[in-house]
Amino acid sequence: MVWHWSAALRGALLALPACLVLPQDADAGVAVALGVIPAAALPLVPRRRGRLLVVAIGSLMGVSVLIGGLIAVSPWLAVPALTACAFGASLLATRRPKARILLLLAVPLIGVGLSYPGPAAAAPLAVLFVAGSVYGWLVSLFWPETAPRRRVDPPPPNLAYGLWLALAAGVCAALGFALHLDHVGWPTAAALLVMRPGQAQLELRAIGRPVSVMVGALAAVALVSGHAPPWLLTVATAVALVAATATVGSRWYVMPAFTTFLVFLLLLGSDPSSAAGRFWERLGETVLGVAVAVVFGVVAPVLSERCTRRRRAVSRPGEDDRGHG
Repeated sequence: MVWHWSAALRGALLALPACLVLPQDADAGVAVALGVIPAAALPLVPRRRGRLLVVAIGSLMGVSVLIGGLIAVSPWLAVPALTACAFGASLLATRRPKARILLLLAVPLIGVGLSYPGPAAAAPLAVLFVAGSVYGWLVSLFWPETAPRRRVDPPPPNLAYGLWLALAAGVCAALGFALHLDHVGWPTAAALLVMRPGQAQLELRAIGRPVSVMVGALAAVALVSGHAPPWLLTVATAVALVAATATVGSRWYVMPAFTTFLVFLLLLGSDPSSAAGRFWERLGETVLGVAVAVVFGVVAPVLSERCTRRRRAVSRPGEDDRGHG
């Protein structure tokens, strides 16, 4: 875990609009807090000119959620479309390193959009992401420029990874629709956010995401079930955004705790009695998505590699005999 005090201060400024709105309208305030998540989740770019990237990524997230909402109107459209997007993004990322953002962020957000079928349901979240990113960019301009840091790029994806990722996306979405889940996007996004080309990173995320989701959901359930007053919800929302911003760059996958906390505050605001059901629903669907990610990110590639080695071992003696004959 890391904690950057400068980032914590930036997180406090990012939380300011939500803190102003939340005492008047709790649901609107939490929604505004969700809108700045793209800005909170990104490390500060050294050069001010490059900080416009926050707006670009927030816009990409908004468009991705909207695309997910558009294809979510029919399972027969959503499953093949998401599968194709996952494979296409992987294929592009193998050739152009900058396209990895599509693989790591855009495709999972398309998965999130499956929980908001239709443009009317997906558009508000998309607009919030764009608006929150613009505000986050304006806040970042108050920070001085710094020397560029040494970049450590993740392992590049390959064609095999793209195939496994596409299968994981399609299977998760198909399971969500077949099981008539209220939020098809929850397990789908979990699978796509946990999947990574590097197995060590995938394993860390496979552990970190369920734990983070459970912690964030429990914190929100405790507040809502305890009938927390508006001022306490405001403080808790601000703390969540400050912590989310300050811990960016941590080896442990802690961001889902803060996003889940805010999502649960929004879901339970109008129906606190559903807290227990929502908690188990979120946790169960997260575990489902993580399990699919482990199957297609760890188990299936290992079994495939073993089968390939066995076929090669079996074929070699025959090749040798033909050579001697």
